[in-house]
Amino acid sequence: MSRPSSWHRTALDRIPGGRDGRRMLVVSIIDKTGTGLWAGCTALYFTYVSGLSLGQVGLLMTVSGGVGIAGAPLAGLLADRFPLVRVIAATQLARGATLLALLTTDHFLLLTLYSALGALPDRAGSVLIKLYAARQAGAERVRYQAIQRTTVNIGWSIGGLGAAAALATGSTQAYTWLLVGNVLSYLAIALLTLRCAEPSAPSLVAATARDTPRDKPSSPWRDRTFLGYTATDAVLFLDDTILQVAVPLWIVHATDAPVGLAPLLLVLNTVLVVLFQVPLARFGATTAAARRLLFPLTGLFVVGTLALAASAAGGRALAVTALVVAVVALTFAEIVHATSSWELSVALAPADAQGAYLGVHGLAHSTQRFAGPLLVTAVMTAGPLAWPLLGLALVGAGAAQHRLLRDRVTHPAQPSLSVPTVTVSEH
Repeated sequence: MSRPSSWHRTALDRIPGGRDGRRMLVVSIIDKTGTGLWAGCTALYFTYVSGLSLGQVGLLMTVSGGVGIAGAPLAGLLADRFPLVRVIAATQLARGATLLALLTTDHFLLLTLYSALGALPDRAGSVLIKLYAARQAGAERVRYQAIQRTTVNIGWSIGGLGAAAALATGSTQAYTWLLVGNVLSYLAIALLTLRCAEPSAPSLVAATARDTPRDKPSSPWRDRTFLGYTATDAVLFLDDTILQVAVPLWIVHATDAPVGLAPLLLVLNTVLVVLFQVPLARFGATTAAARRLLFPLTGLFVVGTLALAASAAGGRALAVTALVVAVVALTFAEIVHATSSWELSVALAPADAQGAYLGVHGLAHSTQRFAGPLLVTAVMTAGPLAWPLLGLALVGAGAAQHRLLRDRVTHPAQPSLSVPTVTVSEH
């Protein structure tokens, strides 16, 4: 009996962040299991339970997405001023409360208000978890984030299967129970989060006579390099929208592939992330390495967009083969970009404003989630040849980001934050 126990301890010890880091991984998997129960049927709930029209549902989700953009920077500011664990727990409870409020009304304006309010803490979640990883896992934050992302995908899968089973009953009451299940998951993770110890805040680094506010600005809004990095990262996050929105619609409207291929390709995406996110994380463990990943990233975007264009050339076999190639390439682009983005966004943030910086960087993903569907819909409307043009635009964004970060990554006064700094005091 001792051998399995020893192996179990060894496996746990390989997870960065200690016991509290592992506990936060449990929080992530419960969180995404609950979200997986609800996310896939949100629009259906508003249609079949609340009785909204298709136009009202679209407007509600657009308004919510727009308001949610502010969630990431607000969370970053709060995390720099209050204990991080309490901020995370507060956002989890806020997500549950706003979701539960949907059960109290069928009025369109109130449903829109509650959905918009819920989008703020929902968008804040990824920023706060990234900040927790940076503080708790330290130099091993990239590996921790990779493990965390793997647990997220497992949670999504469990939740999605649960939702599918519930909806198979054909009862409209199932939508309500799925909503309640997600609310209960928020309550559970808030209680579990409060059991985590507060991670050490970033250490202040001894100032030298050569340090100036221009070298290390305390506000991300005055840091042009960081703002440029965030803008280019918003473009590179398009892999998410292409995979989740464009591929299913492209299958139906432009290819001879069977409609049933769409969910299978999403399963393929999830499996690849679970298998390769952690092993590939080592290639972005330093700031310089993360910057170099931009080259293979842009190459994967080119392969993926060319394959999407080829899938519309005609014939079922060609369509299926090209779509599989596209999803594999774009999934690895997703994995590589996640690794690069984790390291670079934290490494570019000064220690005294880490939360504010990561909050602003969170705008990249929030903006993409809001504007991305409009962009890829326009690309699909333009026809197959628009996909390679989008690929070239993604290459341009990657090249611009690589050049933009040249001085910040290699400047001797700005070493990678993967290397522990000299502690003067803690705030």
